[in-house]
Amino acid sequence: MRLMKQDNDEIEKEEDPVILYIMNAVERGASVHPRDIAIEIADDRAKENSPKDAWRKYLIAVKQQAKNLARQGRISILRRGVPIDPNKMKGLVKLSLPVEGAPTGRRENDDEEA
Repeated sequence: MRLMKQDNDEIEKEEDPVILYIMNAVERGASVHPRDIAIEIADDRAKENSPKDAWRKYLIAVKQQAKNLARQGRISILRRGVPIDPNKMKGLVKLSLPVEGAPTGRRENDDEEA
């Protein structure tokens, strides 16, 4: 059992590559579309015979990780330039560095329970 816990700790220390792409994209400055991040991932992993729309398979992962990062307060999800609740993310959105007062999708008493 001790070995299992040690392995889990090591896994938690490693960042998901998708998270790294998202954080790098938003740290560059302006807000960015999840699609652009998915395209960047696909381009970096592309092979010669990869289809041009290979980025689509990364889009769901980018959106899921964006929601998680927004819930943690590490990024903000914007619709029409306004921060939105990550639990209500749908349609065309952009990702940005955290905006002060942006909703995280967590109830206020969630912090007290932890």
